[in-house]
Order: sequence, then C-alpha cells, then structure tokens
Amino acid sequence: MKRQQGFTLIEIAIVLVIIGLLLGGVLKGQELITSARVRNMITTQDGIKAAYFGFLDRYRALPGDYNQAIANIPGCGTCTNGNNNGQVRFIAAGDTVDEPNNVWEHLSKAGFITGTYVYGAGASGAAPAGSTPANPYGVPIQLAFDAVYQDAAPTLRHNLKTGANVPSDIAAEVDRKIDDGLATGGQMRYSSFGGASAGSGTCYIAVGGAWQSATPNSNCGAATLF
Repeated sequence: MKRQQGFTLIEIAIVLVIIGLLLGGVLKGQELITSARVRNMITTQDGIKAAYFGFLDRYRALPGDYNQAIANIPGCGTCTNGNNNGQVRFIAAGDTVDEPNNVWEHLSKAGFITGTYVYGAGASGAAPAGSTPANPYGVPIQLAFDAVYQDAAPTLRHNLKTGANVPSDIAAEVDRKIDDGLATGGQMRYSSFGGASAGSGTCYIAVGGAWQSATPNSNCGAATLF
C-alpha cells in the first residue's frame, strides 16, 4: 500500500508567499486607484476655479451670469445670456435662466475648459444631459450661488460642488490635501447637492466634523467656497 504524503513546509511557505504577493498587489492597486481619483478631483476643482476667475478677469462678469455672452464670446452665437446681477443662480423671482447650468457653455466656448456643453434649463437644480461636466463617479458638478453646504447658519455664496457618489474617505483625502480636513469648516465642506447621504453620522462625524474615514460612506459630496 502506497503511503500518501502531504505538502512539505517549503511548499506551504511558497504558497503563502504567493498569496501574500497577490494580496499586496490587490491592495497596492486599490491604493493607486484611490490616489488617482483624489488627484482627478483636485485637478478638476483647481481647473474650474482657475477658469472661473480667468473668465471674470477677461469679461468682468461671471460665467453663466454674463449678459453679453452672445455678442462677446467667440462661437457663442447660440449661447444663452445671463442677467449679469453678479450671482450664478437658478431660476428664481425675476430670473429666467438656470445660470449654474449656463456656466459650462460660457466657460467652454470662451476656451477656459475643455469639452462641449450646451445650456439646458433644469428644475430644482437638475442638470440636463450635456450641459454640465461630471465627477469621476458620473454625477454632475455644480457651480452656483446658494447655501447648499455644511454650516450652522449657511449664507448664500458662490461655491463649487463635487457632486454626490463621492466616498467619504476620498473626500477626506481631498480635504486634507487642499484644506483643513474637516467636513464642517474651512473652504471645503460637506454638501448634500446631487442627492448625497445625510451628512452627520454618515458622511462626517458630528463631534469634531471629521469626514467619515473609518467606515466610509459611498454617497457623499463636498462644496468648495469662494
């Protein structure tokens, strides 16, 4: 009768080393993906802010709100003019244009951002397809004059929103790199825009205001205040 033999210690050690290498590769890959998404969000935010101020410097008006866009922006003959009241706002009393959806056509036609965007009106802040760029998770970005950001008593001000579906640990890393790392203070804060999860206890910790990193929430969002 032939005697059965098990694995030797050397064979087991080789298998464990291979498993360790595979796990290390997976974790490293996830880390690289996370870093890429963080860099993408920072680059996008910085690019849009630079475009916003560049437009303001050139035309002495805000993108989306500019009332001479058709006449003065090259290739903007079919654009929509804003009302030039110094506020990029959605249709409200006396307004006839959803200026936050108008921002991107003004910026792209003026050459400040890449991409092709065409203005479209949207109810309650909705962004029609093709009118607005999206974040790495496919949710529209928004630049608007509103109070949809975390604050004990938020006031109307211009801000750039990341859009929802941003994991809270990604938002935390972005915030640490460009601001104070807190969702409730500084220039970058939590925002519910786009249907993000309720902030306190899900996207950030109520006490102290840190973004939820230990147990990340997959549907968060932020706003950078101007």
